[in-house]
Amino acid sequence: MLQGLRYCEILKTNINVTNMPHTLALLDAHLEELRGQYICVSNVHTTVMSYENESYRTIQNSAAMALPDGAPLSKYSRIKGFQDAKRVTGPDLMAALFRSSAKKKYRHFFYGATQETLEDMKRTMIREYPGAVIAGMYAPPFRPLTEKEDKKVIDLINNAHADFIWVGLGAPKQEEWMYAHRGKLNAVSIGVGAGFDYFAGHIKRAPQIMQTLCLEWLYRLLQDPKRLWKRYVTTNFKFFGYLWREAGRKKQGKTKRV
Repeated sequence: MLQGLRYCEILKTNINVTNMPHTLALLDAHLEELRGQYICVSNVHTTVMSYENESYRTIQNSAAMALPDGAPLSKYSRIKGFQDAKRVTGPDLMAALFRSSAKKKYRHFFYGATQETLEDMKRTMIREYPGAVIAGMYAPPFRPLTEKEDKKVIDLINNAHADFIWVGLGAPKQEEWMYAHRGKLNAVSIGVGAGFDYFAGHIKRAPQIMQTLCLEWLYRLLQDPKRLWKRYVTTNFKFFGYLWREAGRKKQGKTKRV
């Protein structure tokens, strides 16, 4: 993480205490320092995976930043005393940086999804974010790349002279990819999950009221119940169960010390 950036430990994962203006200011001020590093956009799902899998936890905690995409994460941080903790969602961060690109001269590379999704997203960006430079796009095959293929991708990205590499492979693949490529890319990588699909117009964001009430997961579940029911329902129960267990352990530890 960047020096001086605050975080709240949630189920052993260091989640940043931040908000959108603060995050944008940090990215702008430290962009050169961040090149070669990566940023995780964390939610309940990734935090539970991190708690259950030590290797994935190492990836999350090795990021320059772990932004609180999920509303429960920022809400938990506020309960723990960080009253200024707010959500920084992947799609909102993308939109904010796209909007400021004309002034800041930011260049963007997109890695992930399908060629169809990338083309749809490109049309959206040209229409809605004039001045946001698309430095390149690449839809990887649905299989591991060979060493030779991976070297070509690294060269492709670096030769594009991007500032931000948006990685849309879904968790945990996107975080594993960013961790494996740390120090090899001349830009900061940001894993945004379904962010590509939002900008391509393939899925819709939840209404603001549902986002405020921490129900964005429910809106997504209703859009794609067959694929997402197990992830959202099971993971949400696990998240609160693990928080309860960790609170009990800490309370027990304090009692023993007394």
